[in-house]
Amino acid sequence: MVTSQRTAEAALFAVAGMALLGFIDNFVKLMAADIGLWQFHFARSAMVLGVFVPIALVLGWRVRPLRAGAVVFRSFFTATAMVFYFAAVAVLPIAQVGAGLFTAPIFVLIISAQFYGLPVGRWRVFAVALGFSGVLLLLRPEAGSLEAMSFVPILAGLFYGYGAVCTRVYCEGESTATLVTGFFLVLGLWGALGLTYFWTTGAVTDPSIDGFFGSGWQPWTGNALFWTVAQGLVSLLGLGCITRAYQIAEASRVAVFEYAFLISAGFWAYIFWNELPDALGLVGIALIVAAGVVIILRSREDAVA
Repeated sequence: MVTSQRTAEAALFAVAGMALLGFIDNFVKLMAADIGLWQFHFARSAMVLGVFVPIALVLGWRVRPLRAGAVVFRSFFTATAMVFYFAAVAVLPIAQVGAGLFTAPIFVLIISAQFYGLPVGRWRVFAVALGFSGVLLLLRPEAGSLEAMSFVPILAGLFYGYGAVCTRVYCEGESTATLVTGFFLVLGLWGALGLTYFWTTGAVTDPSIDGFFGSGWQPWTGNALFWTVAQGLVSLLGLGCITRAYQIAEASRVAVFEYAFLISAGFWAYIFWNELPDALGLVGIALIVAAGVVIILRSREDAVA
């Protein structure tokens, strides 16, 4: 009874966190006309760390890593996933980008089997085939609309998946505060590196011309500053909810509820931007979700066994 109550509580936290992220990520395109990806990541990370780290220290949360190399390794993959994710969100429908990110469980299974000897049964082989069928329906190369940017959400899923593997294999015993701090430090570093590139090359860039990915530092506008601050604060709150969910219930019981992100992101995209995937796109998203759920549930059963 206690376990079911804790699982229900964790589910509420996970769904709330993902609902917040799905909502706020819809507004990335509003700032993309004024500032670039690198400026956004640098400024948002600096702001989030400026709020989160003092709170963590006051509350006595451990921020210093037990194994710095492992945390850096894990942070690189998760932060790089977010670089790809936000680059895609600025130009592609968020439901498509979210579905690409949530191919992560498929990549977790493949990486774990290939490099860490995880046994793979027929159900998970079926799930991988199902998931990649969904990917093909989203990309639809035969439709003649396949572009390089279409693969970026899948890259986000690949890097996010390997970050999840690193968390489990290399970061056991690390505190949540340590992992959150490492993630935003590396993400901020990515932003600083991008800004440094444009500054040292002397390239004159304009987000409205060169795009969100290809723009250096721009003068702050009221619109860009407002949405960067809002993104940082809401993301921190959402991340806090998800972190709390993983603290009070088993990861395998929480992970399935992360797919609430797709519902939230798709709902708000329709409300605000009238974005709605076509029928085949919706089927592709459903297949990816189904594949992830099968993999998560089978992993839970193996853990119990």
